[in-house]
Amino acid sequence: MARIELDLAHAYKPNPKADEDYALLPLQMTFEDGGAYALLGPSGCGKTTMLNIMSGLLVPSHGSVRFDGQDVTRQSPQQRNIAQVFQFPVIYDTMTVAQNLAFPLKNRQVPEAEIKAQVGRIAEMLEMSHQLDMRAAGLSADQKQKISLGRGLVRSDVSAVLFDEPLTVIDPHLKWQLRRKLKQIHHELKLTLIYVTHDQVEALTFADEVVVMTRGRAVQVGAAKALFERPAHTFVGHFIGSPGMNFLPATGVRGGLLVLGHPLALTHGQVLPEGELKLGIRPEYLALGAAGEPNTLPAKVTRVQDIGTYVMVTCEAGEHRLKCRLTPEVPAPQPGATVHLRLLGEHTCFYQHEALIS
Repeated sequence: MARIELDLAHAYKPNPKADEDYALLPLQMTFEDGGAYALLGPSGCGKTTMLNIMSGLLVPSHGSVRFDGQDVTRQSPQQRNIAQVFQFPVIYDTMTVAQNLAFPLKNRQVPEAEIKAQVGRIAEMLEMSHQLDMRAAGLSADQKQKISLGRGLVRSDVSAVLFDEPLTVIDPHLKWQLRRKLKQIHHELKLTLIYVTHDQVEALTFADEVVVMTRGRAVQVGAAKALFERPAHTFVGHFIGSPGMNFLPATGVRGGLLVLGHPLALTHGQVLPEGELKLGIRPEYLALGAAGEPNTLPAKVTRVQDIGTYVMVTCEAGEHRLKCRLTPEVPAPQPGATVHLRLLGEHTCFYQHEALIS
């Protein structure tokens, strides 16, 4: 396995000048040996570009890539000893499952006994032991993709295994099983795994550390709890969570805060800069207060959805829509009612220029 260090930027056009000219804005990032990482973000944010630079399929226009301290910027994937699994299955239909899994090992002239043992081990992990003698041509798309995953994982000597949205073609009912399998395989084999996805559930359930990306920039790196509780950028607050974080414009004033014209008193000695800010709070932490209760914001209920395990209340405060997630034990208001929202608490976040300040 390898420790991967990136210090680079990439533009597909010559002589980039503005931020929008870059597919990847300048970044410094380290992926530790044996770690499980996810690159998460919407289409076009630069995550596949970063993955292809790490694999050697793409040379960065600026900067360097290092594996265990060695500069590999211009080395091929073979020289870097990388395994990569793509969005669509890459297998040999005329070969059996066992032959497909063995192919990367045969190319490296691994002894036959070791090939047989390693193929058996990976097949068992992927629950394909009973299909080893079947030709790949007769398998379903998700079974073929399991073979692709297995071919990426079968080599114990790789520097890293890179996954580019590998579960796109998988039946939704099987995705959770494969995510669980990948997590199990990572714990057993201690491989360095880097996984590209636009699906936050995939990223947060698979990876120990998630790199959240937008517009060519890595805006936060962290574990699921940190991304949810303390988004470092408003984009992370929007993107992580279902639904995402509520945001309201706020103004820092001496000794307090104004939110939509309503004064709120800060607690526990908290001090915020004066001027334009944003207040962010998750639907899970937005609570209902009593009429006339201080430090609350009045809002009109526009929709109430009973999801079973919780009730989602949609409110409007001026032109701003807010989501409030209530447990079934809390009496839900009726559409058209006025509620009083408690905005301040230990989970409230404050942003200036889209970046977390408190």
